[in-house]
Amino acid sequence: MTNHLHQGDLPDGLDLGPAVAIDSETMGLRLGRDPLCVVQLSAGDGDAHVVQMTRPGYDAPNLKRLLADPAVLKIFHFGRFDIAMLLNHLGVLTAPVYCTKIASRLARTYTDRHGLKDVTRELLGIDISKAQQSSDWGSPSLSQDQLNYAASDVLNLHSLRGRLDEMLAREGRAELAQACFDFLPMRAKLDLAGWDEIDIFAHA
Repeated sequence: MTNHLHQGDLPDGLDLGPAVAIDSETMGLRLGRDPLCVVQLSAGDGDAHVVQMTRPGYDAPNLKRLLADPAVLKIFHFGRFDIAMLLNHLGVLTAPVYCTKIASRLARTYTDRHGLKDVTRELLGIDISKAQQSSDWGSPSLSQDQLNYAASDVLNLHSLRGRLDEMLAREGRAELAQACFDFLPMRAKLDLAGWDEIDIFAHA
């Protein structure tokens, strides 16, 4: 595994293929309050590209172009938050997308454990550490432990997608999952517009 650290943007000419795993690190989990600090990506080849975002301004044209590219599938785990953060700070609505957490909830109905650590352990037999999850991602200098943590969040998403797709097909829920993925960018827009704590489909 190699971690490639980039300052402010992806390098020119970098091709991450037809599907790229993406995650983000922020200073907190509040939309509109907490800044976007890091965006990490992987083509599923064992390498991770970690972009340390430049604030203020977030001028990252190569990253923005990738996020909006209709020919590149973006794979997330709990994409709802990441997509909203990317839209809020980069001004780009990420699409098309795949969310392994949504896929897990639809396919693995025998459990309520759908966090990345649990899904990765069960489906791939890989233990990932979450020790750096709450560290200072706004620091101007990221530690090697932080870089390794950021990488671990994207390195396995391609493989998880493959396993979950098999389960979704087996359970007859692939079409339902795809409809959820297609709606996810709009769900993120609703979150940013103030409906993050409100279920608009609820009766009451």
